[in-house]
This record gives sequence, structure tokens and C-alpha cells, in this order.
Amino acid sequence: MVRIARAMAYWSDAVNEVNVARWLGDRSFPGAEVLDVLQPIEVGGHPVTFWRFIDGRDGGRDDIGALGAVLRRLHSLPRPTSFNLPSEDILGRVDSRVSNAAVSDEDKRFLRRLVNDLTSRLEGLVFPLAPAPTHGDAHVKNIMIRDSEAVMIDFERFAWGQPEWDLAMTATEYASAGWWSPEEYRTFVDAYGYDVMSWEEGFDVLRRVHELKMTTWLMQNVNESPQISEEFQVRMRTIRGGASETWRAF
Repeated sequence: MVRIARAMAYWSDAVNEVNVARWLGDRSFPGAEVLDVLQPIEVGGHPVTFWRFIDGRDGGRDDIGALGAVLRRLHSLPRPTSFNLPSEDILGRVDSRVSNAAVSDEDKRFLRRLVNDLTSRLEGLVFPLAPAPTHGDAHVKNIMIRDSEAVMIDFERFAWGQPEWDLAMTATEYASAGWWSPEEYRTFVDAYGYDVMSWEEGFDVLRRVHELKMTTWLMQNVNESPQISEEFQVRMRTIRGGASETWRAF
């Protein structure tokens, strides 16, 4: 399999992905594997990486417990010493998304104020869990199921940071987006062994960060279809005033 990044600005992310995959493989962790060649390489202004095909199926709704279990295993690993794993920057791409999106100036001003507010609130958090390797985009579509085992994929945002960040993604999908039932979310919590929603003050901040990131990811594509444009407005209503509307996944 070949992965082609959008531009050379993503070169460091591609380098990190390769380093992470090799490190996880050395620790017998179930993750995507790179080919044993010198990589990444540049082709036509794009970072290119080469991966072994995973003979399995995409993760789906029935695999939320498998996601919790593989995250628990990931978060138990030590910090790598064979390469420099970057520190987690959970708001790292938001500014550029806001600047470049084809949305109203009013929406952009609101989102920039929210970024500033959440940045300050993040700095004041005292996390209950110990720092660990984090995936950075930990949802069921970033695992595959091979021989009944979850295999983690997509290491683009892999970093050293707080496990709560990974856990808060599924919790936000449940609490804000309405994508999981209470029973499904409990399956995730039981598989991991900790409910990030029990950390009320901290989870409120992480939930709002995830809502922001999920909304600004979508806003990059508002001109692609009326459905995406409409969904962007649904998400904006949620983060503006806590409107209770189920989000559509794209």
C-alpha cells in the first residue's frame, strides 16, 4: 500500500508515521507495518510512504470494545528512545483550517475566540492519568480487524501526551455527536478500564476541543456539497450554544 501526503509541509508527519510503525512493530504491538525500505521519499512534491497490506476488515460499530482494548495496550507502552516522538499538540491544525475555510467572517471570529479560550483552559488542567504514547485520532475507523484482533492504523498524529485526549474522542462522539448508545459507550469504557467522562472538569474542556476539531475538519470541505455545508451549521450551533442535535458522520 502507498500513502501520499498532500504536500511537503507534511514531511515531518510522514517521518513520524514511519518511525512509529517501526517502533510499534519492535514491541509486537498490533499496528500497521511499513516496508523495510528507505522512506519517506518525495515524489512530485509529495511525501510518499510504503506499507504492508492488512488482510482484514475496516473497524465498525461492533468494534468499540476492541478500540478501548487496543488503546489501553497503547497507553501502557513507555516513551520511545529510538526516535524523537513529538509532544502532543491537540489544537495544532485548527488555526490554518479556520484561516483557509470558505465560511463567514463571523464564524471565523467565533472559532478563533474559542481557540484562545480553550488553549488557556487546557494549560490549567491537571490530568489524572500518566503521560503515554497517544494516537491522536483514536476512533473505530482507525483500527482494522484481522483474525479477530484490532490493528491500529494512521499514525499521522501519533505523539507523547495524555491518554485522556484519545479517550475523549469516543466520549465526545457519544456525548456531543450522538453516535454511540449508552450501552456501546459502556462497552468502550469497560474495555479500557477508565471513563474519562468521570473527570468532569477536564472532560468538559477536552469535549469542547474535540467538537472544535471535528467542526474545523469538516469546514475545509463546505463547498463540496450542500449536505456538508448544512452539517457544518449543525456543528456550529452545537459549539455555540450546546444545541442537542445528532451530528452526521462524513
